[in-house]
Amino acid sequence: MASALDYSETMTEVVVFNKERHIKYFLRCLKTFLPDLYTSNDSNRILLAYFTVAGLDLLGELHNRTTLEERQGYIEWIYHCQVPSGGFRGFTGTDFGPERRTPANEVWDPANVPSTFFALLILLTLGDDLSRVKRTECLQWLSRMQRENGSFGEVLGSDEKIEGGGDLRFCCFGAGTRYILRGTGEEDLVGDKDIDVDKLVAFIEACQTYDGGIGEAPFCESHSGHTYCAIGALTFLDRLSKNHKPIELLTPGAGPFESLVRWLVARQTSELGDDEDEGGDERGDSHDADGVENLSVTVGELSLDAKADQLPVIRPATKDSLRWAGFNGRCNKYADTCYSFWNTASLHMMDRLGLVDVTRNRRYLLEKTQHIVGGFGKGVGEPPDLLHSYFGLVSLAFQEEPGLECVDPALCSSYRTVQHLHSLPWWQKKA
Repeated sequence: MASALDYSETMTEVVVFNKERHIKYFLRCLKTFLPDLYTSNDSNRILLAYFTVAGLDLLGELHNRTTLEERQGYIEWIYHCQVPSGGFRGFTGTDFGPERRTPANEVWDPANVPSTFFALLILLTLGDDLSRVKRTECLQWLSRMQRENGSFGEVLGSDEKIEGGGDLRFCCFGAGTRYILRGTGEEDLVGDKDIDVDKLVAFIEACQTYDGGIGEAPFCESHSGHTYCAIGALTFLDRLSKNHKPIELLTPGAGPFESLVRWLVARQTSELGDDEDEGGDERGDSHDADGVENLSVTVGELSLDAKADQLPVIRPATKDSLRWAGFNGRCNKYADTCYSFWNTASLHMMDRLGLVDVTRNRRYLLEKTQHIVGGFGKGVGEPPDLLHSYFGLVSLAFQEEPGLECVDPALCSSYRTVQHLHSLPWWQKKA
């Protein structure tokens, strides 16, 4: 009798990557109005712009489907989001104009750390040379965004108070901005204050939990998104390092490294959330008209044997249920398109991508969350959105999907974009 793990028959089917539909999806997002559900994300418009522009770049069609004039217009819009004192705002809605901006009111129009990182990446993707970026001012502002515990905030408030979140997302964007703007030729930055790298590394290491994963802050639950941000930040720091001590989370054989690899690999799951029981309230007669459980009925059902008999039957894995295997972000959660990115990107930076079952991850993305109109949804049967659409493409790119550009896992951008970054003056080592 065939084993439940004998999948050979199910793997011969052709799974199609609908490249042209994805191109049309990203073009619609770039050149027409977004659905009204995006309205609440207006202040994060630079992030939405990044997913759109980088998505077309990853599909190899950014320069083929947009004109030089259009791309220049996008560049000008990004520079309109640059704050005079350094960094970028998330959208133009808070801009007073240079003639009205004063030291007293500039806290109402601040640069923020995530938008600065993504603004720089958009400019690089569009081929800009960053010559108009206030590089020195941005790096000085960035150093003021670091808290005493080594983490980064989001914006500077009144009296230069660091405000906003303090989790690993901001650490990653801060380290990434430093990576882009400092480069390897630091002669022109002598005397400028840098961030405290040792404190940042110590904060990140303190976020690793007992199970090997990494949480948003010390003593928090492990989460794949924050794990990616931690490994991304450390990768940026390591790429610019000069004779620093080894970072254990990036060192094969070290306990923190190996326990994190095990946790990341364990995130691949065949639990997709697509076969939940339908129907209304099944609580039966043990609840009264107000939905409050009847205590007397509950007390009468405290028999352990009776409780055990009522436990649901857990069905064994079958060939069909094991055909698809995406990734979740935390223990006991369903698969989600974006976690195919967060987990595989982390493993990629740790040089452990070979531990992923790429065949079943590909089937999950292309058969379960790839949408008929293009793009990817969050989960099975859900409509596409920009975040999940871009991260779905990137995860497939890691697996060398035909029709997609290669991607740097830390910058989450095409190698073409990274090569352009490394061609800039401050990345050229002096002879």
